[in-house]
Amino acid sequence: MSNYQVNISWQENRKGIISSPELKQSIEIATPPEFPGGIPGIWSPEHLFAAAVNSCLMTTFLAIAENSKLSFVSFNSTAIGKLEKVDGKYMMSEIVLRPSLVIPDAGLQEKAKRVLELSEKACLITNSIKSRVIMEPQINIHPGIQISGNGI
Repeated sequence: MSNYQVNISWQENRKGIISSPELKQSIEIATPPEFPGGIPGIWSPEHLFAAAVNSCLMTTFLAIAENSKLSFVSFNSTAIGKLEKVDGKYMMSEIVLRPSLVIPDAGLQEKAKRVLELSEKACLITNSIKSRVIMEPQINIHPGIQISGNGI
């Protein structure tokens, strides 16, 4: 079992600072501008929620790609969280993940697709939330780039 401690300290208005004794960086956080008193341009809980799902996809992908010996050139991903009212309560109802994977050879396309699918299914954050998660992967081939192992 592992624990992850996160502290928050209110600063002013609808803004605070998130920190952890295990980490060096702090993050400024605020109510998003769609809500009363919200502040634009600052990370919100909704951004962090989508970021948690997206970063879990990446870290899970990296582990599965390494174990599967999948060679790749790059991995990028976008997550779009959908906030809506459901049964009178706001919730993050859906997260659309759009990973973009570049592989060095067309022969790796099916393997790359399988690794991405496994990564989404194995993501512990995705498995811990009730939001619907939709993955729309894009796999591109970039021949001629020499990489070793899995690109890490």
